Amino acid sequence: MSEQLTPVEIFNRSAEEGRRRLDQGNLELVATGFVAGFTIVFGLIAMAVVEGLTGPVAGQASELFGAMAFGVGVVFLVIGRAELFNENFLDPIAAAFVSEEGGMPRKIARLWLWTIIFNFIGGGLMVLVISVEGTLPTGAPDVLKQHAEHLAESGNWASFMRSIIGGALVALLSFLVIASRDATGRIVLAYIVGVLLALGPFEHVIVSVLHLFSGWTHGAAITGGDVARVAAIALVGNLIGGVGLVTLSHAAQAKGK
Repeated sequence: MSEQLTPVEIFNRSAEEGRRRLDQGNLELVATGFVAGFTIVFGLIAMAVVEGLTGPVAGQASELFGAMAFGVGVVFLVIGRAELFNENFLDPIAAAFVSEEGGMPRKIARLWLWTIIFNFIGGGLMVLVISVEGTLPTGAPDVLKQHAEHLAESGNWASFMRSIIGGALVALLSFLVIASRDATGRIVLAYIVGVLLALGPFEHVIVSVLHLFSGWTHGAAITGGDVARVAAIALVGNLIGGVGLVTLSHAAQAKGK
């Protein structure tokens, strides 16, 4: 069995991956963000279908089954090398820590901005596809509607704390994926993190906004103010959890060596 990578080796590999992401051309950046947006909607679809099918017989346990189904969407993201906004916390910042070239903040801002925009565009288009009546099995639209309304009604402080956890989980996944030596390990890690995100549920700015949008298309009482509030809270919380808790901690760990 091969030895595990040290924290410094993982951080350096993260920096290499970060440089690759920062150096993407415009078309590649648009494509990866777009693909990630509609890919994560498959996780929402799986969750809604499974929870809708098991709800009548499993009761509250159907939420567990739905979370287990959602994890598949995160696996698709990791194995397909598509990039959600929060996945771009650890690797690009690691690249900035080890790089001596200038303009890194500008490159990171470009990566984050383009990714979040095209995550929303790609995911939004897929949500419109599943909004057509009869596209999803009976019960799934009601699940999407109920989850969206619950998210919109959540208290600000609770949403903020869940967003910190969500950001930390996704950034931690980036670190663990680099640490993993094979595809099987990456699949297992991605699945576990996906299930944990859905079980909370812990807010992720892209997933949360797409969740609200999917609920609205199925009749949920969601307003533009709800979307803006949830997005703002999730964005700030994700940044604190992903950058503040995970990325900077691993940077300090690597520098300390």
